[in-house]
Amino acid sequence: MKPLIIAISGTASNTGKTTLLCDLISELSQDAGWEAIKLTRGHHRSCGKDPQTCCISGLLGEEPMVFSGRDENCSAGKDTGRYWDAGAVNVHWVVATDDQVGQGMAAALSLVRSGRVLIEGTSFLKYVTPDYAILVSPSNPGKIKPSARAGLLKGQFNAIYFSEEGSAECLTPQFIDGLKTGNGLILDGEPLSRLAFYSKTDLASLVAHVRSLITEKESSGSVPVREQ
Repeated sequence: MKPLIIAISGTASNTGKTTLLCDLISELSQDAGWEAIKLTRGHHRSCGKDPQTCCISGLLGEEPMVFSGRDENCSAGKDTGRYWDAGAVNVHWVVATDDQVGQGMAAALSLVRSGRVLIEGTSFLKYVTPDYAILVSPSNPGKIKPSARAGLLKGQFNAIYFSEEGSAECLTPQFIDGLKTGNGLILDGEPLSRLAFYSKTDLASLVAHVRSLITEKESSGSVPVREQ
């Protein structure tokens, strides 16, 4: 049975994706066990940094790598270590080149045993269809990365999460204007109407919505019913 998948994507680096994922794990793991997947992409010669100091260049090969379990990927201060600290029952770290992402994600998803998984990343949306996808962004998005732009244009996201305090109702117009002025992306009509907007202030509301989605999936038999 396909696990229930929640995607945590971002408009750029350092938007607060990991923090939100850990917040969700901490809350949702009170109900049932959740696993997490971290996708790290790189290039054979460099990952955009000095190839001699790139943290993953030595891990890249002809096949994607998946490191699963605490002994394989629990490092203090790293994203995967934060997942464990937040309460994940298992963590899978996918290391892949751009053209290995689909294969790497398929391998990681095949290892999920809890029936529920949170995935951090954006490029994997080309290969994986989540049950719920959240795009994390500051209210002023600046220049957004191509994968986030593509996801917005294709209607792949269900919610926008502003990684700052404040009313989502007040922050949303600034976000929409930033997409237009900074990226030439006009978000209106149906693509806009299908999005829910949350801010850090609204985290409890987002958690409640995700819980309702889980209950709906359990009732339909599409995910295993949590143990009481």
